[in-house]
Amino acid sequence: MEGAVARWYERNTRRSMPEFKSLAQRMAGTLAPGARVLEVAPGPGFFAIELAQLGNFEITGLDISATFVEIARGNAEREGVHVDFQQGNASNLPFPADRFHLVLCRAAFKNFSDPVGALREMRRVLKPGGRAVVIDLRKDVDTAELDRYIHALNAGALNAFIMKWTFRLMLIKRAYTREQFEQFIAQSGFEKSDIQANPVGYEITLSKCREQDQVA
Repeated sequence: MEGAVARWYERNTRRSMPEFKSLAQRMAGTLAPGARVLEVAPGPGFFAIELAQLGNFEITGLDISATFVEIARGNAEREGVHVDFQQGNASNLPFPADRFHLVLCRAAFKNFSDPVGALREMRRVLKPGGRAVVIDLRKDVDTAELDRYIHALNAGALNAFIMKWTFRLMLIKRAYTREQFEQFIAQSGFEKSDIQANPVGYEITLSKCREQDQVA
């Protein structure tokens, strides 16, 4: 997303701020002070910014969209927090191996052109013992559940209409099944995985084992 489309997305995604706050609180509770966190495809940066307000973490956001990087930097500045938002590709992360304690990707994985490559890169940049969390739409989402989710955002009639048809004509088609995620994970190198379903999507936790755990 670039330009006006990215800015429309930012305005409507802002309505999900309670969800970002809840996710940030949940992730912060698992991190030690000084932990390094990477958000892949942060869009407007809402999760990373919320997390930055909750603790002394070193947070980086990487998005392929130049417009989103600009928006996210502006949002962080207005909130008075530091997040290193950069432009780059999820399948070729510009970071050294074994750097981050947590990698998170929310509502973007279905858009990656190389999903296995993105997972392999997430694993590469994780420290041993670190974990990646992928949250995204599920292919078999019930449209009634999706409509209820959109309605709860109070986006207004026109925006709700656009969002419904964007999901139905584009996003659901790009989404993956549990079986597809399992296949991607099997090729990624991650040693442990857990897939939890909710009414509209999956939350997938992937763990990179420590060397002693691999030997055991």
